[in-house]
Amino acid sequence: MSSVLSLSGGLDSTTLLLHLLAKENEVYAISFNYGQKHRIEIEFAKRNINYLNKNGYQVNHKVVDISDIVSLLKSSLTDMESSVPEGHYMDESMKSTFVPNRNSIFSSIIYGYALSIYKSTGTSVEFSLGVHAGDHLIYPDCRPEFYSHLIKSFDIGNWDSEGVSLYFPYINLQKSDIIKDGIYSCEKLDLDYKLIYRNTLTTYSPDSNGYSNGKTGSDIERILAFNQLDIEDPGLYLESWDKLVTHAIKCEKEINT
Repeated sequence: MSSVLSLSGGLDSTTLLLHLLAKENEVYAISFNYGQKHRIEIEFAKRNINYLNKNGYQVNHKVVDISDIVSLLKSSLTDMESSVPEGHYMDESMKSTFVPNRNSIFSSIIYGYALSIYKSTGTSVEFSLGVHAGDHLIYPDCRPEFYSHLIKSFDIGNWDSEGVSLYFPYINLQKSDIIKDGIYSCEKLDLDYKLIYRNTLTTYSPDSNGYSNGKTGSDIERILAFNQLDIEDPGLYLESWDKLVTHAIKCEKEINT
């Protein structure tokens, strides 16, 4: 089985990559440069691709530049004049991080790539994304109903769509479940999960070296997930783990009061 996925360089998509390799799939990964302020995440994706290749796991990796297209779309993630908000994902301000139609643009390219691979090889291809339940509140293009309609349209609008199947294993899971799956896949593949996750970038506001202050919504979700599992996040942070956890828990309590 072949699989095509969007590999941002973040925790979710990187874990999905591991998951697909653990299934012994042939993997094709696309990283998108969409003009995001945190596009250093693509360099993190390349680090893990190199690590995997050195350990005998070959991944077909492409970087696709769609920054001119997405420059038309308003979001604090791409607008250099807007600030990325800090706080919990459930905060209303986090809606500014939504990029209009981003996932439908990504999905259209990935689906077309999957369909082209199927036509070339004659073997079935999975179209896969690392979207998960934690994204549903703030990102409507991560919800199951969005993809059920989108994929139906893709199927109707293409020949040979029977050769492409949908595989979103995390869509109803929380971040902590994804981390557990990643650790399991690393054990199966004989890889160092700490090194893998050190080479992932989740923050929306990294410094020039990819280090995070741990204060954006994506940071807090990740920190809380690792803390829930009683595991110290091996990611790159500017603060100590204890301070990061204390701040994340404070944000969570504030949003729930």
